[in-house]
Amino acid sequence: MTDHGPIAIWVAIVLIGVATYLIRLSFIHLFGRIDDVPPAVERALRFVPPAVLAGLVAPALISVGPTLEATLLDDRLLAGLVAGAVAWRTEDMFATIGVGMATLWLLRFVVP
Repeated sequence: MTDHGPIAIWVAIVLIGVATYLIRLSFIHLFGRIDDVPPAVERALRFVPPAVLAGLVAPALISVGPTLEATLLDDRLLAGLVAGAVAWRTEDMFATIGVGMATLWLLRFVVP
């Protein structure tokens, strides 16, 4: 529970929403004013999708266990490593998802 009333919480939500919108609008406005994206910015923007994907996937794969062995032998981490290897070798999204899910189910339901 919080000491803040509902009006204060809604004001905070609206202010954060407006700030987020203005930040996004500023980038659209900024890139609308320039003709060409500088090469350094273009190179940096190439790393945004992998960074976002890693930021979304890594917390789901890594769970801290009570011991280092439990953490490293977690079935989600092992399935994620196998899926990562398949993605690296094949560059096929469907093969990556299929092999990753099959490995997770195998480790979870078949391997004791």
